[in-house]
Amino acid sequence: MSVEMHAKQNDLMTELTHGPSGSSIRTVPPKDNGGDASTFSPTDLVGAALASCAITTMVLIAKREHIPLGDPKGRVEKTMSEAGPRRIARLSLHIEMPEGVLPQHRARLEEIARGCPVARSLHPELQVPMSFSYA
Repeated sequence: MSVEMHAKQNDLMTELTHGPSGSSIRTVPPKDNGGDASTFSPTDLVGAALASCAITTMVLIAKREHIPLGDPKGRVEKTMSEAGPRRIARLSLHIEMPEGVLPQHRARLEEIARGCPVARSLHPELQVPMSFSYA
């Protein structure tokens, strides 16, 4: 996988293009860091990647293991550090599981989400609480 990046200094905007597909996204800094918050910030993408990875991994394994899952939804809350160098201090992820997820599959699906590749790649000092609710 390759990503090409192009920055526009005056706009504080970076455009990223995914090599294989040609799709693109833009990032700008958040307001508290000099940007206009008109789209995702780079640190927002870290939180989005965590949520997407957790849900995608659950869907992949559920399909592979014939576990009825439906369409889960997620919400991630990002908290930046207040002291020291600017960094993400906490990514709180909540996943709403759809109706029909059987109790005997819940622990397995939660384990899959918590062990997704993005979650395993984050710095150990980053707090990453995950919670789940069931319809």
